[in-house]
Amino acid sequence: MPVGESTLKEKNNIFKIDPLLWLIPLIMSGIGILMVTSTTSRASYELYGTPFTTGIRQLQWLSFGICVMLMTYSIPVRFWRKTSSVIWFLSLILVIATLIPGVGTSVGGARRWLRLAGISFQTSEILIFATVLITAKFSQKNELNPHKCFVLTLVILVISSIFLLMQPDLGSTILILMICMGMYVERFGWKLPLLTGGICAAMLLLLIKLEPYRLRRMDAFFNPWEDPLDTGFQTIQGLIAFSNGGILGSGLGHGFQKLQYLPAASTDFIYAALGEELGLPGTIGVIVLCMMWLSRCRSLYIHVDEGFDTALVWGLALTIILPFCINIAGVTNLIPLTGMPLPFISYGGSSLVMMWMRVGILLRLCRKYREAEA
Repeated sequence: MPVGESTLKEKNNIFKIDPLLWLIPLIMSGIGILMVTSTTSRASYELYGTPFTTGIRQLQWLSFGICVMLMTYSIPVRFWRKTSSVIWFLSLILVIATLIPGVGTSVGGARRWLRLAGISFQTSEILIFATVLITAKFSQKNELNPHKCFVLTLVILVISSIFLLMQPDLGSTILILMICMGMYVERFGWKLPLLTGGICAAMLLLLIKLEPYRLRRMDAFFNPWEDPLDTGFQTIQGLIAFSNGGILGSGLGHGFQKLQYLPAASTDFIYAALGEELGLPGTIGVIVLCMMWLSRCRSLYIHVDEGFDTALVWGLALTIILPFCINIAGVTNLIPLTGMPLPFISYGGSSLVMMWMRVGILLRLCRKYREAEA
């Protein structure tokens, strides 16, 4: 076979639709359904007479998420570039709508949800996705003018943060900060993002001091055993769950901490519940799956050659890997708790559907470059 023909065949193989890009999220979503069912079985039985109700709801959200993935897979990538500003503006309006009495839904003192047609969804999930789109467009259009790109990115960050902090949603605000700076780093380097990060860290300390519940979280992070029944309760119960699981775990469905000890066992602390029931194979297995998925994104990123597309792959990967790391670090007490769901695994329709939407766009990028090479 001639060398040129061999090289072309190799390139064509690179851009075949990578099954691991959707298969790994599907496996993680399946693990999530099992753990959601396990952690909510008692409450579901008391409320609905069957232990499987919440797990079935998560399965329904997964089915809807896969349908959304197929829809986004059918949309050309140029659509996201052309409509990025509109999508970001509409997502910001949705975030603002949560602050209007009678429109937004208040849960736990925070107004982060909208309820339409009987379905509640978290608007910050859409804003995070829209932020990736618009910052990817900025980095493409201003490739030769990094300072202009940084100013535009900073405007997006400030406007988004103002309304997210009014909800209040500090976790999503921190995530958008990291995404905005990460998108800039991908194209222009670390200098300005590091300076901005230092300024934001100082502002973050001020925001923590202004809110008593945030101060309690910091206290729980540094010394959870000082007040084990109040400020340190969540952190301690999560660590106890890991301890109960040991090496091999107590077995699926046999966890003890989920019985009204482990807070938010199906959402924020689902990784601790997984550690208790599936042990070290479960916790390490989830991390390995995530790293394998990240390696497939990296492979796609290396071979994509258009400015917007490379930034888009980078940004979509960030919006999954960053929450993954933040959730696990918070549950294991490596960082203060932020209340961020574990991608593809935690219970919740908003997060799950938006995650699968990202998968659809990545698959479309694979298809785009396969067709281009062919």
